[in-house]
Amino acid sequence: MKTFLLRSTALVALAIPAVAHAQSTGSVDFDDSAIVVSGVRATDVAGVEVPDSPKAKQVLDKELIRRQVPGQTVNDIVNLVPGVSFQNNDPWGSSGGSFTIRGFTSDRISQTVDGIPLNDSGNYALYTNQQVDPEVLEQVNVNLGVTDVDSPTASAVGGTINLRTRTPSDTFKITASMTYGDVLANDRQRSRPYMRGFAMIDTGDITGFGTKGFVSASYTRYDNPFNNYSRVDKKQFNARLWQDIGSNGDFVAVAGHYNENRNNFFGSFGLPSFPTTRADRFYDIEWPCTVDTAEAGVADEPNSCGTAFERRFNPSNTGNIRGASRFTLTDGLVLTVDPSYQYVKANGGGTTTGYEYGRTYNGETSYGYFSGKPYTGVDLNGDGDLLDAVTILQPSQTRTNRYGVIANLAYELNADHSVRLSYTHDYANHRQTGQIGYLLPNGSPVDVFPINNPILDADGNPLQKRDRLSLAILDQVSGEYRGHFGNLTAVLGLRAPFFTRELNQNCFTTTGNSNQGYVDCVYGASADAYAAAKPYSYDATTNKASGAALPQSRTYKYDAILPTVGFVYDMGATSVAFNYAQGLSVPGTDPLYASLYYPVDAPGVQPVPEKTDSFDLSLRYKTGNLQAALTGWYTKYKNRLANAYDPELDQTVTRNLGAVDKYGIDGSVAYKPTSNTTLYVFGSWNHSNIKDNLEGGNCTSKMVTSGQYGCAVAGDAYAILTGGKQEAGTPEFMIGGRAQADLGNLSVGAQVKYTGKRYVNSENLPIFAAVKNDAGDTVDYTQVYGAQVGGYTLVDLDVRYKIAESPTGGDVAIQLNVSNLFDELFVGGFGGQSDRYSSPFVQIGPPRAASISLLFGY
Repeated sequence: MKTFLLRSTALVALAIPAVAHAQSTGSVDFDDSAIVVSGVRATDVAGVEVPDSPKAKQVLDKELIRRQVPGQTVNDIVNLVPGVSFQNNDPWGSSGGSFTIRGFTSDRISQTVDGIPLNDSGNYALYTNQQVDPEVLEQVNVNLGVTDVDSPTASAVGGTINLRTRTPSDTFKITASMTYGDVLANDRQRSRPYMRGFAMIDTGDITGFGTKGFVSASYTRYDNPFNNYSRVDKKQFNARLWQDIGSNGDFVAVAGHYNENRNNFFGSFGLPSFPTTRADRFYDIEWPCTVDTAEAGVADEPNSCGTAFERRFNPSNTGNIRGASRFTLTDGLVLTVDPSYQYVKANGGGTTTGYEYGRTYNGETSYGYFSGKPYTGVDLNGDGDLLDAVTILQPSQTRTNRYGVIANLAYELNADHSVRLSYTHDYANHRQTGQIGYLLPNGSPVDVFPINNPILDADGNPLQKRDRLSLAILDQVSGEYRGHFGNLTAVLGLRAPFFTRELNQNCFTTTGNSNQGYVDCVYGASADAYAAAKPYSYDATTNKASGAALPQSRTYKYDAILPTVGFVYDMGATSVAFNYAQGLSVPGTDPLYASLYYPVDAPGVQPVPEKTDSFDLSLRYKTGNLQAALTGWYTKYKNRLANAYDPELDQTVTRNLGAVDKYGIDGSVAYKPTSNTTLYVFGSWNHSNIKDNLEGGNCTSKMVTSGQYGCAVAGDAYAILTGGKQEAGTPEFMIGGRAQADLGNLSVGAQVKYTGKRYVNSENLPIFAAVKNDAGDTVDYTQVYGAQVGGYTLVDLDVRYKIAESPTGGDVAIQLNVSNLFDELFVGGFGGQSDRYSSPFVQIGPPRAASISLLFGY
């Protein structure tokens, strides 16, 4: 097939392979055009070549990846792509972060490794701290605003980020690094060291006919940059085995990945209490401490030891096995098959008060999880009585087994025309529970995974705040045609996903108002008494329900026909590209389970999917030493779901914003003034327009008294004023760049990015807090924060000095990295709220930090 190559970049300074890989092996093989940000070769002049792809794509190569802090999450590196806004939670990348692409949040962006999806199968969340080590990657491919036709995703209306694992070397090679770093902020209270070791061995061709592989391991440990308790402890293993078949590019490969991450929550504040000085970023919590001392015969009450937000753990064990293969069946007919399996065991959340006694329902003592608290009937603190209230651990537990396959059959009709058919299957068994566990005397968990040995109630049942099993099943058929007609290239695609969500709720649902669905989890005889005390009823006339809905199962199905049309017209130095694509995002777990409070035939009970129509129009220009690209884009959104996570409640709040129009401009200019210097500038402008106000409900007498939402008469409907406003949490303007100079053995690079202001709520209004009278009633509201958080500028520096050549290939070098060079104080990631009366929880932006690394084989 015809392939177009962009051989050099304005970003980096070494050569890499010449093809822009897409997602699956089939897309890699079929997609013959992309923006490639690849390595600079000595013969290159411009450093950047304009692509022929209808889609707006960009690919970051391994040399750019390896200029960042060793161990840094690849999502931080993607921040160099126009339209991407990433906020890291710490300088080193293993504590998570949040990002948007063209204003779409990460749960609307599919992130994959070698084609398999990495987003959570329940709520589509993306955990940037669990990504593969950057040293094992060949490149990162970004599709802005659209996805490939064979992508296994239920939510990627905002684009895709695909991580491509490197092909094992044909020769024996050792790659290793040792890194030490620390926070260098002037007002830090103590040293917060960062330490990481990495080693990778390539076997080379061990049979003489293309059998090769690599295996790698890394260990990372560092103190949280802000407080005296939180710490990251992470270990990871990767491997890949590759077998060439013949000489026409056919192969079979299998890769494996395993990651263990232990980290704490930290640095999250409501905006009104966000640090106002650099010194305020650093703080101590109650540590060390001792939990309440138990006394027999006394109704003990818990103290605060172990309850601090920063003492919450966020442990994860994740792994996958990925297959990839390519077979030439006949001349021009190619079959690719990529099977996969993934495993996730993870949780997050904090503590609560557990009670040793039960609750009375229908005249009987019952045990279980009622109104968010466990009533156990067992001695929790070992003092021999059942009188006490005791602090216990209660995270939200997730276990996932996920199986998938992507198969493509591509046929080259002739040199100018190709077609492919694809089948994608994705099956996720997603178990969400909330078992409780004990704390040590110092307030730390006995086991960060209470599911391993949960506390049982007096009847022998596990006590848990949620208990549900979901099957997320995707079967997708798609096709794509590519044709060259002189200067015109046309790409036509059709994607038909059939999505099934099987819901199994094992708890009683007590209201449909919560987006997770408030539940009481109670079993056995206690469940019978509870059900009798809270009988469920539904009035079809008013569409109102009361009582507690019984545990139940339900199946929802979603499907769509999603076309893609793209063209590129080449006029020599200038080309014009256009792309149109429809997208679908199926509702995640939380709103689906909340719907179970209503009967299956209740009007509007099934949550509706999001749908998008996305348009891109690009103008691209290329000469010998200059490249420029300018893309205008427009996305029309239906049933836009906006999510905001509350870490205190460990709950996601979801609002349907209805119709939303999103549009903007992405641009980049790259210039290579000399053979050893490169310059790159990029920028973007994003805007959104929410079409309608949100229905808020009916005014109460208290809302009238306080004037909340402008209420004047009790019983009148009120609205949340989102109509004509922008979505919260997304910067409207961003601009950045990178420069690099290679001076013999010394290479110096610097990158800068300005991220503009972000609205804190979708009303685009300041935040207001309640003013209460002596009786505790709200009588007024006062402004406590503005409508936007300020913009910020980050500057990063990297310096590498080559000491010698490695005997197995690559260089032996020393690398210095400094992030946030000028120690900017800024608001990090947050999910925007819908209205002016609630404040988002926001992260503190990472302070200045520096690391020094000894590199071997780089």
